[in-house]
Amino acid sequence: MTKILSLASRLILMAILAHAFGAAQVNSDVLGMHNLSAGSGASVYSQGALGCTFCHAPHSGIGGISPLWNQKLSSKSYTPYNSTTYTQQGNTQPTLGVTSSLCLSCHDGTVGVGQSAAYGPLPTVGSLNAVDSFGTTLTGSHPFSLVLPMKDAPNLQASLVSQGKTADPTGAVKLVKGNIECTSCHDPHTQGIDKIAQNFLVRDSSNAQMCLACHDPTRVVQGKINPLAGFTGSIHQTATNQVSPDAHVGSYTTVGVNACNSCHMSHDAVAPARLLRPATPAAPANDPATQDCMTCHNGGTYLSPAPLNIMAEVAKTGHPLPSGNNFHDAAEVPLLNSNRHTTCVDCHNAHASNQTTQFSAPPLLRPSQAGVTGISAADGVTVLTPAVNQYENCLRCHGTSTGKQRLILYGYAPVRVVSAPDALNVIPEFASTATSSHPVTHDRTSPLPQPSLRLNMLNQNGTASARAVGTRIFCTDCHNSDDNREFGGAGPNGPHGSVNSHILERNYQFSQAAAPGGLVTNLFPNPDLTFTGPYAMCAKCHDLNLIVGNTSFTQHSEHISQGFSCSVCHTAHGMGAVSPNITGERMVNFDANVVGQNNGAPIAYNRSSNTCTLMCHAVAHNADGSVGAPATAKPKLTIRK
Repeated sequence: MTKILSLASRLILMAILAHAFGAAQVNSDVLGMHNLSAGSGASVYSQGALGCTFCHAPHSGIGGISPLWNQKLSSKSYTPYNSTTYTQQGNTQPTLGVTSSLCLSCHDGTVGVGQSAAYGPLPTVGSLNAVDSFGTTLTGSHPFSLVLPMKDAPNLQASLVSQGKTADPTGAVKLVKGNIECTSCHDPHTQGIDKIAQNFLVRDSSNAQMCLACHDPTRVVQGKINPLAGFTGSIHQTATNQVSPDAHVGSYTTVGVNACNSCHMSHDAVAPARLLRPATPAAPANDPATQDCMTCHNGGTYLSPAPLNIMAEVAKTGHPLPSGNNFHDAAEVPLLNSNRHTTCVDCHNAHASNQTTQFSAPPLLRPSQAGVTGISAADGVTVLTPAVNQYENCLRCHGTSTGKQRLILYGYAPVRVVSAPDALNVIPEFASTATSSHPVTHDRTSPLPQPSLRLNMLNQNGTASARAVGTRIFCTDCHNSDDNREFGGAGPNGPHGSVNSHILERNYQFSQAAAPGGLVTNLFPNPDLTFTGPYAMCAKCHDLNLIVGNTSFTQHSEHISQGFSCSVCHTAHGMGAVSPNITGERMVNFDANVVGQNNGAPIAYNRSSNTCTLMCHAVAHNADGSVGAPATAKPKLTIRK
């Protein structure tokens, strides 16, 4: 028989059920700031407990719009995300009254919060913060409401297009009717699923878990480049540096846990293409790609331990940061014709880069440049993605590219008597076909003895380093930060900047003259031959005491002691062309600004006889080996071959 419970019994039962039901629920802040009640933390809220009413009207929602929508919709059109590397066909305007349009009815800022369709304006206090009001220009937000069907790309999860589903193992990150919408990433009813980020995310987003639901850094598609390749295990994925909240690079405690968020923003990116973060502190004069790296790599207290200060090196005399309209773009042609610039990402691949902990021998790229693009030295035009050797990355600007310039800020630059038509193209200077060259793009193969070469390169304090001189060198063995840690300093490695001319690691003085053949205006007589002297750059690999000991040329001592720089007679890179007058062994190639003609005769050098025909410092050097004034030659010098 059915028993009828007394009123008291029913009340007790309801209380028990209510208690049990409440115990099974998520904590009371499930709506978080979307509660819009006083104390919720929202920047705009109501004095009363209106709860769900701001978005929903149980019996009177806007006709035909699920779920019983109450907030007036925005009728504005939007400018969506776009970039040169965006592979989709574009974005559509969000369908009015569906998915993302509902979110934008508050978050585009054009309709006041609380503009209820069913009840009229609801009483509110405050207004949306700038971070919560995207406006109608959505170029700085992750693309959504795409033109369907979606287009596949190497950096997308294969299932996204082939199966219409993400790779999120929890299933929380999902497509909405086959598309990316706001609710693919955000659950408007639950703020705290991700306990740290607290951004209404559909799942924990630490370690790039949400990004990797749609993006795949490991996917290989034949014939196509995956721009995220190398991210797995890279320094930006694994770094344990603690992040200060003042850095504004994500919600989590370390660089590695912030992962993609360390460099990219899902919304409100001020550098729309690739959604790059701005610098902290603000650095609006810098290009977006540089700004994105500056927060962590410009010193300061934003990370602990702090990475080495790259921007302090650039502030010396460094590679030129972009200015005006020559910014880096991820889709630009790798061979930088008439548009040379050096942002961090021209020489480093942020997705693949790793910390250099051991200094390997040349020519292979160091881990800090893993995944970077280069140009082949074989022809000067073939693009290598990724590059294999360090010099290949340098050849993006210093090879066959057009529009190159000698910039005065790098100091005096010699003009060589023998030169290729493009004197700034280093490829022929380093080529294996060059009569002589420093061994950058090929092994050292000279049949001539090299008595001055050290066994090991010198550190900056004059002690022997662990690096053998060997048969190859890097570009950065000469062009390097003057305080780099590879050779005993405390600063970063690489040609970021230097106090020395031409971004040279060490001091290297160039003799100069008022006119070719005239008096040299800056002699360095009896120079210091140590690591502190005017030729410290050469002393890194060459024992200058043996040079002045005339072990390779009997007149070295006389020339150097009188104050003539190595640069008067020797080119630094190699012989970029062939000449019948200068044979070019031992990198002898005179500076035409310092050395002039002797009575109109071509400037010449013959290694077989070790004689020169030229005028230098107002002294004639004659083909028979004699020296003196042009009209009256002195007796012939005895020169050992």
